[in-house]
Amino acid sequence: MAKRITKIVLTGGPAAGKTTLVSRVLKEFKQEDGWRVITIPETATELISGFGIKPFDNCMSMLQFQDFVVADQIHKEKLALDAAQLVPEDNILILYDRALMDDKAYVSDEEFAQVIARFDGRTEERVLANYDMVLHLITCAKGAEFAYDLGNNARTESIEFAREMDDRTLRAWSAHPNLRIIDNDANFNNKIERALREIYRAVGEVEPMAQKRKYLIAMPDMAAFSHKYRAAAIDMTQTYLALTNPNIERRVRMQKSGAETLYFYTEKHRMENGEKWDTERPISKKQYEKYLLERDTALSPVRKTKYRFVFADRRCEIDVYPFSSEKAVLFQYGGEAPLPEEIEVLREVTGEKAYKNRALAASQAL
Repeated sequence: MAKRITKIVLTGGPAAGKTTLVSRVLKEFKQEDGWRVITIPETATELISGFGIKPFDNCMSMLQFQDFVVADQIHKEKLALDAAQLVPEDNILILYDRALMDDKAYVSDEEFAQVIARFDGRTEERVLANYDMVLHLITCAKGAEFAYDLGNNARTESIEFAREMDDRTLRAWSAHPNLRIIDNDANFNNKIERALREIYRAVGEVEPMAQKRKYLIAMPDMAAFSHKYRAAAIDMTQTYLALTNPNIERRVRMQKSGAETLYFYTEKHRMENGEKWDTERPISKKQYEKYLLERDTALSPVRKTKYRFVFADRRCEIDVYPFSSEKAVLFQYGGEAPLPEEIEVLREVTGEKAYKNRALAASQAL
């Protein structure tokens, strides 16, 4: 049996519940059940507390400090993957207490690009593609202020600073395709349970719940909108492959952002008892071109530009298609919440087959 390695980032502002969540995961995913959990502790904290390396100390700038953080993080992530190949268990869950994109919250976009480029020419697109899911736990300083200082007498961040860093961190990860935002609940245990359910879904243990709303919208001024909301634009071409199993839908995707082009193979499984799950893996350009030879000739490739952004603590996406100049499709994840004022909703189309990708491959129309 081939090893199945799932890589999940836990991030968020101060006092978000990451430490509690890690403890729960270690209790849930046990070795006796065939699981091995590998945890990577927060790198910046290790450098500051364990090595005495910190910014603005001995004339070290924040940018210089991020060089240390990125170098150490890359080293630890490689060690974790190497260890995953050696342990006897086949199901491996790697948990990152913050990861590379978190560093972007502390420097400018340009400085972050310079830092990661020093390590094998890394780009943000390559960094994001390295993680299967990102769980952003909203800080208690946003909506659960009463709990902000509980259990940590050493906490020094103000509520205002915690809110700011939560926002900056969320923006840093906003382009990840599998970002999950866990906001605050009246009951802290419920917040942890919701985060735990997302992890179960990521490893395919339970059926994903429908927490996605889909809207047909009037086309906004995307140039102005992208600038205002710092939306990450990704050009995608999605091609459906001929069916080899009636219960498995197969497709490949090419996505381009800046100078980086990535390729993915996806399977959507639908069982007779109603269970469903998706699997996706990165592939090479050569593999992508080989899969294209198997494309379903009855369907056209779906080309679109996807704009990813965060608004009202919800991950959102706008899909813009070349065959529609007046309409677009907006996705909102994590439950209903306000939308940007620039968005004119024509109607909600959640669950309508006509607006699913496979239907759009056939109709090429909104």
